[in-house]
Amino acid sequence: MERLDIDACPLCGGTRLRHVMTCTDFYASGEQFELCACEQCGFMFTQGAPAEAEMGRYYASPDYISHTDTRQGAMNFIYHIVRSYMLGRKARLVAREAHRKTGRLLDIGTGTGYFAYAMARRGWQVKAVEKSEQARAFAREHFELAVKPETALAGFAPESFDVITLWHVMEHLEDLNGTWERIGKMLDKKGRLIVAVPNGSSYDAQRYGAYWAAYDVPRHLWHFTPDTIHQLAAQHGFVMTARHPMPFDAFYVSMLSEKHRGSSLSFAKGLYAGTLAWFSALRQKERSSSMIYVFRKKG
Repeated sequence: MERLDIDACPLCGGTRLRHVMTCTDFYASGEQFELCACEQCGFMFTQGAPAEAEMGRYYASPDYISHTDTRQGAMNFIYHIVRSYMLGRKARLVAREAHRKTGRLLDIGTGTGYFAYAMARRGWQVKAVEKSEQARAFAREHFELAVKPETALAGFAPESFDVITLWHVMEHLEDLNGTWERIGKMLDKKGRLIVAVPNGSSYDAQRYGAYWAAYDVPRHLWHFTPDTIHQLAAQHGFVMTARHPMPFDAFYVSMLSEKHRGSSLSFAKGLYAGTLAWFSALRQKERSSSMIYVFRKKG
């Protein structure tokens, strides 16, 4: 199997890399993967993950909800309830941060299409791309969305979007720097890039360590913090204009983390840990389980 062996930091180019921890793939394979960090800038990533051509089987699980939309089990039921609430919140955030009620929007990694459909219903001109054929079929069947495969990114004209969104997608993308370059070309000069990613410096990440569900190896290749994503954006000509906590994520992630840890009463213990994480994020939003970052082009 071809694997991604990283010998230089994708963020700063540093070659002094250190082992941080070993995590298990609890979804698909049971394999273990090493997390490494750059000693120069602190950026953390999954070492030895399967190359993109090999990654498909690691998503081939009925529990991988962003691709299957499963509602089985209490935690997935809660996920759907929270997502319904968050769709409205995301739509309002986009309109507020982009300073417009409608416009041209590209949703990269749209999954089963819920967000793209919600924005289209609000009058936005929406394009969406998604790697998973199964997820694209779901979006087509349930929402009549013509979601394109990710190869379509190369065909979009320069400055053809007012808003580009990636909701929990950036951490999956093998070509990290190449994606930022393409986004910079596709986004209008006054446009906004909105990125949501797990927060490796969150309360729940520190609480659960190698069992933290949002490490999600090997599917998550990059493990961002507010500092490292700020550095990455700056290198590609973007300025951060806002950042928002996603405190609800802590409940779902904590429940999964308790399950990974083999805890009895994982639902109740995860609910308790999620509540502690919630209060931690209220005091300091940079400790939120996941963060939404808003960027504009420099100048």
